Amino acid sequence: MTQADPFAHLGIRQTAAGGELRVWSENATAMELCLFDNRDANWIFKTVAMTRDDNDVWMACTKSLAPGRKYALRVTGPNGPDHPRNSFDPNTLMLDPYARGLTRTGPDLWRGVVVDDEFDWNGATKPNTPLDHTVIYEGHVKGLSKLNTRMPENLRGTYAGLAHETTISYLKKLGVTAVQLLPVHAFVSERRLMKQGLSNYWGYNTLNFFSPHSFYGTKAAQQGGPSAVLREFKGMVKLLHEAGLEVILDVVYNHTAEEGITGPRSSFRGIDNANYYRQTKSGTYIDVTGCGNSVDTSVPAVSRLILDSLKYWANDVQVDGFRFDLAATLGRNEDVYFDPDHPLLEAITHDEDLKNVKMIAEPWDVGMGGWQTGNFKPGWHEWNDRYRDRMRKFWLRDTKSIREHGSPGDGVGMLATRLAGSANTFQQHRGPLASINFITAHDGFTLADLTAYDVKHNVGNGESNRDGTDNNMSYNHGVEGATPNRTIEATRRRTIRNLMGTLLLSAGVPMITAGDEFGRSQKGNNNAYCHDSELTWLSWDRRRWQNGLWQTTQHLLKLRRENPALRPVHFGVFGETTPSASQMDWYDLNGEEMSNTEWNSPENRTLQFLVASTPEHEEFNRVLVVIHGVEEPTTITLPEHEGVGSYELLWDSADDAPTAPDAQLPALEPGVRLPVAASSIQLYRAH
Repeated sequence: MTQADPFAHLGIRQTAAGGELRVWSENATAMELCLFDNRDANWIFKTVAMTRDDNDVWMACTKSLAPGRKYALRVTGPNGPDHPRNSFDPNTLMLDPYARGLTRTGPDLWRGVVVDDEFDWNGATKPNTPLDHTVIYEGHVKGLSKLNTRMPENLRGTYAGLAHETTISYLKKLGVTAVQLLPVHAFVSERRLMKQGLSNYWGYNTLNFFSPHSFYGTKAAQQGGPSAVLREFKGMVKLLHEAGLEVILDVVYNHTAEEGITGPRSSFRGIDNANYYRQTKSGTYIDVTGCGNSVDTSVPAVSRLILDSLKYWANDVQVDGFRFDLAATLGRNEDVYFDPDHPLLEAITHDEDLKNVKMIAEPWDVGMGGWQTGNFKPGWHEWNDRYRDRMRKFWLRDTKSIREHGSPGDGVGMLATRLAGSANTFQQHRGPLASINFITAHDGFTLADLTAYDVKHNVGNGESNRDGTDNNMSYNHGVEGATPNRTIEATRRRTIRNLMGTLLLSAGVPMITAGDEFGRSQKGNNNAYCHDSELTWLSWDRRRWQNGLWQTTQHLLKLRRENPALRPVHFGVFGETTPSASQMDWYDLNGEEMSNTEWNSPENRTLQFLVASTPEHEEFNRVLVVIHGVEEPTTITLPEHEGVGSYELLWDSADDAPTAPDAQLPALEPGVRLPVAASSIQLYRAH
């Protein structure tokens, strides 16, 4: 430790004198390390008094603190009216916030475990996929492989199952480049859920920021203890990296499993409640997360804990990136206002130990001023909810409005902004890759359910259908839920293809939710966080139409890879040629340049745009995208543009499955008039 770095080496490290534990607490008056017998995790065989330094770091050193040893903290401090923000209880043992392994010894009882973190990476390195080539696949460790009968049963639903050759082959064949995993930090279910006989399947209820969730390990790894689970996790990362796939973790640093002030006391609350959680002077929690508590990142030691956790996963475990749940909470200052220059946000994107790590913000929380889309600084990439809402409105809500009320919707003007990378949201110097484009995510309807349900069906969650958003911007196409009507089913599937096509042909970084590539349904549940069942697990047995949709997704991903014009790195500057940007020219259905009237007309729902790359690392490329958002066929005229001699059809969303790659399609001349199917997208390569 130096004066310049008062929080160095927190947690456990092995020294010549033995295992050294360092824990920060400003308000504790005494702290004791409790060591447990390896055969009985509830029997304390040794205690070591911890000493405090001038920076409020408490330290103990003993040779008994070796790999495999279970340990906890007994913390004493002042409580009562004179200290309303404290919550000390020396009768309840606390977890070390930096513990890299955990074991459960009873209800709400956990012990830290010293892990052996040795691992042979055997030369495996991070893929470092460029952002313009990145396609994110958001999935759940258990849900991805639990029903996969093509792998041994003992591997299904585990870290090893995610790294199994069948899972990797599936992801590679589909064409995604990164797996974004729902929380894998050790977590527990909320008390409310457990009383209802349910569990927190998604995992957004973190117990510890350094330990992998042990229940995703194979039974053999769990029996081997935390060190074995950690090795299995690292083995998963290694095999995915060897296959060229990146691993992005969904991390929950904004709140913890200690819930509200009367919730379980497991770590922060009993170590220094006044500093770890945001509170009023009277001790009332300031909850901007909706989960009972909010971690106070205005406290330097708390921010350092989060930063150290990120460094551990990025370097020791070799993770490639992070998606920050409710990231606006992390950027709130001591007055609870969001500050894009917050020291923690700045450190995350500038720390040398996190160089080249992908940082993705969910740019909102539920507190005042919590919606911050577009307000994070360079180095951050953001979930673009404006993109999500615009695409849903164009293909779903507008269609419903036109059908049922004759109302025209919003036209193509605002749609075009999102297709081009949302320049009005992300400043010029950030570029289109600041936008993580998505239409669905783990929370909300699946892609198939967006087309089959007008309202949520969450009764099975035990909250009388009150939970989950009511603002789904979905459309059931005339019937709620499953229907034998083939016309409605065909229309729904075409809409799914339009949504997926729009996502994968837009500028920005696309994110696909696992199962959307083949039309997975959750039967209208838009908040399935508490269902650890076949409702949320991916099926590996699919119907014919699902295979066709999978092939369409695969084909679109291939086209995205092959056409750099669809993947601009920078926004273009009018009148200039910007390397690695895309020149976009916009046309109406007659092949004429769009007029202001057409841009602003809600009745105009047909658009053509010609996109040309400005080469820097790849060859020159030009494509034409046609979007027709009316449920009646029309006729378009292919635009005449300097340098374009012909057009080659690459994909049409009106088709149930993509055209065979060896099919010989005629070259189409500029100026030719073509029929376009109702509610469809076409992609052409311009030659």
